[in-house]
Amino acid sequence: MNLDLWLLLASIVVIAAIASVRVAHRTGLPSLLIYLAIGLLLGEAGLGLQFENAKVAQQIGLAALAVILAEGGLTTSWEHVRRAVPPAVVLATVGVAVSIVALAAAVHWLLGMDWRTALLLGAVLASTDAAAVFSVLRRLPLPERLSGILEAESGFNDAPTVIVVVMLSQISTPMPSVGHVVLDAVFELAIGSAVGLAVGPLGGYALRRVALPASGLYPIAVLALAFVAYSGATLLHGSGFLAVYLATLVLGNMRLPHRVPTRGFAEGAAWLAQIGLFVMLGVLASPFELPQMVVPGLIIGLVLLLFARPLSVVVSALAVRVTRTDRLSWREQAFLSWAGLRGAVPIVLATIPWAAGITGAKGVFNEVFVIVIVFTMVQGPTLPFLARVLQVSAPAEARDLGVEAAPLEELNADLLQVSIPQGSGLHGVEIFELRLPSDAAVTMVVREGRSFVPEGTTRLRAEDQLLVVTTAACRKVVERRLRAVSRRGKLAGWYGERGE
Repeated sequence: MNLDLWLLLASIVVIAAIASVRVAHRTGLPSLLIYLAIGLLLGEAGLGLQFENAKVAQQIGLAALAVILAEGGLTTSWEHVRRAVPPAVVLATVGVAVSIVALAAAVHWLLGMDWRTALLLGAVLASTDAAAVFSVLRRLPLPERLSGILEAESGFNDAPTVIVVVMLSQISTPMPSVGHVVLDAVFELAIGSAVGLAVGPLGGYALRRVALPASGLYPIAVLALAFVAYSGATLLHGSGFLAVYLATLVLGNMRLPHRVPTRGFAEGAAWLAQIGLFVMLGVLASPFELPQMVVPGLIIGLVLLLFARPLSVVVSALAVRVTRTDRLSWREQAFLSWAGLRGAVPIVLATIPWAAGITGAKGVFNEVFVIVIVFTMVQGPTLPFLARVLQVSAPAEARDLGVEAAPLEELNADLLQVSIPQGSGLHGVEIFELRLPSDAAVTMVVREGRSFVPEGTTRLRAEDQLLVVTTAACRKVVERRLRAVSRRGKLAGWYGERGE
């Protein structure tokens, strides 16, 4: 197959995946299910694409998860999750440990699975998925602390689960002791935290003081910094996932140049990573092997949903109960238990023991694949109903106001940034003398690093920057008028747009 045909096929897949987002949004299902279905249709049971290299899938999957975590960090508000960080960290560490042990013990007893495989399965399924959580929960009107716990937990808990899965997948060594696992995990998490908290502030400091020649370079630089944190921590034998999440969390909450386009670029990159990741995992799966995994998958999924996850939440809630304000009500704990969505992360983690040659690892991958599909279909659409039943929804709470391109497009308006160069006829013109259409207004002037809201008699100066809000229909008229005044000053009405 030549390159042009591959590009055509990839473009069609991406377009179909993008179109499916609207379907997923209406049904409340995470879009990952549709992407996985596209992958299955492209695979051996559909168009016949053959892909069975677990090692390549693992590498691609880990890189894609780093992009998704970077977007999660950049778009997470520190003010929103600050109060939620202590319980989220406990859920991501103590909760993960409880979930692994509880699920492994139940699977060992119910299905007769050996301890290494049972612990591997528990570790693979212990992590909630950031992409699934963000796509579903950010549409729910939840109290700030509850949504913050779920978002922060999904960002933090990838790191410890990866550490445990990698340690259990080392076939050449005996199964590690509990003490060895804990010490190694603490070491890797400490290295990852140090790298992330170093790259984030230093990278943000550099971006604020280096004038790049094009605004489009800033988003690329931020994403590159995310991979500096990820790869740097990994090379130092630390947690790359924790490093990339902390670094981008810091960067996303700094006053960076071109912050809105940067977040938009990261969001687009994360969507592309999700599409590619889920489609690849769908192609990697063998549909003919999945039916025999339905019954054990349902048993494992029910144990996870009704026993292991609730137990991890209860234990974590007890661990963070220091003051009355830290207490989680039983309603909140019940919702946290049900909202532990699984997605790409468990499937990607299941490729690690498969690539390492662990006996029975292919079966673990198939079981995890079935569990993710079935229980995402069960949990995702029922979350709004459960939030109402448990009375943890907050429909009356005001949403944070964010000025970005997308909300302005929904309002059918445009935000224009105008820089007045030296020698411009706009120098000395008062705001009212611009005579802009009634559907446009100068809302802010930035002068010598200070911003203020102008009055009609405010006189403009060279080197000023203006923010002009206009309806989309009047945008061209506003631009023509500003150009005309810039060329011929107050008498632009006599000379026309070209000043002739």
